[in-house]
Amino acid sequence: MSDLSGRTTMVVGASRGLGRGIATAFAGAGAPVIAVARTAAALAELATVADTIVPEVADAGDATVAAGLLDRYEPEVVVLVAGAGPHMRPLQQQTWETFSVNWHTDVRIAFHWLREALLTPLRPGSRVVVVSSGAAVNRDGSPLSGGYAGAKATQRFITGYAQDESRRAGLDITVTAVMPTMTPYGDVGRRGVRAYAARGGQPEEVYLKELGELLTPEIAGSALVDLVRTDLAITAPEYLLTAAGLQKLP
Repeated sequence: MSDLSGRTTMVVGASRGLGRGIATAFAGAGAPVIAVARTAAALAELATVADTIVPEVADAGDATVAAGLLDRYEPEVVVLVAGAGPHMRPLQQQTWETFSVNWHTDVRIAFHWLREALLTPLRPGSRVVVVSSGAAVNRDGSPLSGGYAGAKATQRFITGYAQDESRRAGLDITVTAVMPTMTPYGDVGRRGVRAYAARGGQPEEVYLKELGELLTPEIAGSALVDLVRTDLAITAPEYLLTAAGLQKLP
């Protein structure tokens, strides 16, 4: 899939942050992009970036949306970025409702879209990328974001389940999990930076400096374009995504 021209790419959660960077990068690589998000104004602005970006205002967590959009556009690449912003509080200040928000949003989205990709199914040779979080592989998780790290770890697990089911059914659909490190260039990352800086009694700029080089939407977009272009024979099931690009996880 080195040539992306004419290969329809659907980016779910494309209106801001890493999702916007990914949608823009695929459009720049020549792919027709279906940009899915709930915010019409942000999608309309994104669509001005390239004539090949088609906005689709929809709730990715709705059980009927994945099937409808996959049937309508028949994409060869699907990138799932959408999710909820966690409630940034220590455990004792969470309620079950705030603690579980990412289970009911992020995991739900991954479940519906992966299920439909297998059921439809996508055409042979298609690629699905689930953008989880570096919190899923952090030993300590993410103690200020409730169930966020666990939800992201579950996204990682069910990505592997989907890849196994694709292989068992001979569908020739490649499903890959990507775990980005914390970055202030997205809503979730901004919340995290603010919360962890306050917890450590640091100004945000000091905390950011300690994080080192930061992952940007442009880096994320370029990395995912490169991933989709990578020969399947050397594509890993999981990657960490940092400012230096993609790193295979063991």
